[in-house]
Amino acid sequence: MSCLIMLVLLFLLNLASSDINQGQFSFNDSSGLFKLTNSTIQSTGHIFYKNPIQFKNSTNGSVFSFSTTFFFAIVPEEYPTLSGHGLAFLISPNNRIPGALPSQYLGLFNQSNNGDSSNHIVAVELDTIMSSEFDDINNNHVGIDINGLNSMVSAPAGYFTDEGKFINVALISGDPLQIWVEYNGMKKQLNVTLYPINISKPKTPLLSFKRDLSPYIYDYMNGSAEELDLSHLPKIPRYDNDNNRGIKQLKRILAFTLSFTGLTLVLVLVFGFVLISRKKRFMEILEDWEGFKEKEVLGRGGFGRVYKGVLPSSNIQIAVKRISHDSRQGMREFVAEIATIGRLRHPNLVRLLGYCRRKNELLLVYDYMPNGSLDKFLYHQPNSSLNWTQRFKIIKDVASALFYLHQQWMQVIIHRDIKPTNVLIDGDMNARLGDFGLAKLCDLGNDPQTSHVAGTLGYMAPELAREGKANTSTDIYAFGIFMLEAACGRKPIEPRAPPEEAFLADWITDCWDKGDILATIDKRLEKRFVGQQAELVLKLGLLCSHPVAAGRPSMSSVILYLEGVASLPEDLSSVIKAREFPTGSNEVDALNELTAERNTVPSLTITEAFVSHGR
Repeated sequence: MSCLIMLVLLFLLNLASSDINQGQFSFNDSSGLFKLTNSTIQSTGHIFYKNPIQFKNSTNGSVFSFSTTFFFAIVPEEYPTLSGHGLAFLISPNNRIPGALPSQYLGLFNQSNNGDSSNHIVAVELDTIMSSEFDDINNNHVGIDINGLNSMVSAPAGYFTDEGKFINVALISGDPLQIWVEYNGMKKQLNVTLYPINISKPKTPLLSFKRDLSPYIYDYMNGSAEELDLSHLPKIPRYDNDNNRGIKQLKRILAFTLSFTGLTLVLVLVFGFVLISRKKRFMEILEDWEGFKEKEVLGRGGFGRVYKGVLPSSNIQIAVKRISHDSRQGMREFVAEIATIGRLRHPNLVRLLGYCRRKNELLLVYDYMPNGSLDKFLYHQPNSSLNWTQRFKIIKDVASALFYLHQQWMQVIIHRDIKPTNVLIDGDMNARLGDFGLAKLCDLGNDPQTSHVAGTLGYMAPELAREGKANTSTDIYAFGIFMLEAACGRKPIEPRAPPEEAFLADWITDCWDKGDILATIDKRLEKRFVGQQAELVLKLGLLCSHPVAAGRPSMSSVILYLEGVASLPEDLSSVIKAREFPTGSNEVDALNELTAERNTVPSLTITEAFVSHGR
């Protein structure tokens, strides 16, 4: 369970075993409303029955027949297409789930224990996001999980009529739904039935899974259940913004005053004038920043274009990324940006000011970077190339941003697409890392990995292409290539170059072996660079982009090298071949002092009208 939802369980829980009466209980109260999560980003919530339930009479015995039913509702905070990942009903060995993560892990598992047979967890997931790493079938499905989130069986959310017709059900509609989870101990079959509360329980279950659950369930863990009383169903809380509350208040005032016939016409005219005026003002605001013109295009990406805009009330320039709502990958990028950069504040990260969904488009609003992206300077403006001081500063800026993402924020963020097109230059020639559409995050202390291959050819670490696992080390590889590219002014792979120079890293290595590593520095600099700094950048770039992941330094060590606090090993080649990179505690202490001041950013409150339509 994660951000942008309010998830509620109603009348949780009604469970019964046909073999043991002491296992039967129900919760059927007029105040029976449990709110598991709120609008807090990356949040989880758990509800457990207070007493252990006996599912079998011995360790080697068979699981008794049991059934349970409950109501639930997943309420999007504002937009019906944006939600957290959902919820799950689970049978667990105890009422604690240590290390469980939100988002795609549904508050059940984490990267290290997902799929571990020692979990002894049987769950029914109600998932509203398609996670490719778990082979999800779509973004609105029900699955039966055992010890992990790769479902044993799954199906689109819905139900079967008595005539056999399948009816889809939207899990994030905000409407209360009822679910039955029933296990037949004789047939060794688990059935799951989902349906709206305004119909009778379908005869055909949505999922049927034949599997003996005895190996997965202990004797004690946390028949037929009784039906729940619909008359006691509490009111579902729904998101209500200020505008909606104002309109509802006006409607109530209008309804009251219409009883006074002499004032009816006047009030109708006044009410109509207010609504028209508000609608007109809203339309005018939308027209100012939604009038997308080709001449204002700042860039084009895989999932949409970025336009230059101006906030009408403050004349502040902004950049608006426009993503098609019909693109599944575009929606995934939209959510990834909100979940990561939307909460970050660092001087070397592009700020996300707000977002909204308008008709069939998703819109992300950022700080405007007047100097565009770094690749413009490297490849599209040959007569205005960056000087060495600017390049070295840009490299250090991006390193500072990555260090913040990997080691300083409350969670580890893997960017997964570090390259010059995603490094933007502000009006003071400071570099800011942007485009978090492929980013992934995880809790500190866990091994941040994702099995979905993403990135750009030339910047992808060998193990990423081979194993499909991205982590902080693959980010460091891409950053190493980025350093070489910024210093040499050419792309990582250049098919038109002589064969010995086609691959940038190999060419630099060859020149190093020949004792002339500085020959690779961008010729446009005309030798106007600091030799010691240039040599540091080239060698550190090769170290960061080493083919063996264990040979790459951490971002904390990279910062120390670039700031001159630490020196590269004298025998750099032997350090690379050692397949590991030690970091001393003295480096960490020095780094904390070095970065304490530069990563302090004043908070900023955005009050423009369009931002109120997104978080």
